[in-house]
Amino acid sequence: MAKSNKKIVKEFYSSDFFNDTTAFDEYIHPDMQLFWNAKTGYNHMEIAGLKEMAAEAGKSFDAVRPEITHLLSKDDQVVIRFTYFVTTIEQPDTEQPMAHFMAIWEMKDGLMYRGYQMSQPAEEAKESMKSWK
Repeated sequence: MAKSNKKIVKEFYSSDFFNDTTAFDEYIHPDMQLFWNAKTGYNHMEIAGLKEMAAEAGKSFDAVRPEITHLLSKDDQVVIRFTYFVTTIEQPDTEQPMAHFMAIWEMKDGLMYRGYQMSQPAEEAKESMKSWK
């Protein structure tokens, strides 16, 4: 029985793709495109660029763990919302939030094909929270 689209997306983000880019072959379509709005601007990435970015980022992290808060699917689309927590080489005993993400993935052939992602650096301090009443 084939994996559900939700399971594919969840397993990819929960994998160790930062340190082992072979995970891309299992979850990502070879013609993948990612459109990513980040603090650094709007990025368009294909699979080679995403692998390169992940491998480079992986050099700074001992571990990366997603805390998934939402995972929804309908037909060939999956939406995921999560925060990445990391331990760094400099502080291997301290896990800290890195960034919050929300992504919409179109699936094709049982793989992640077209992604639309937004991220922002994590701000966990209570004093940085704005409350509108």
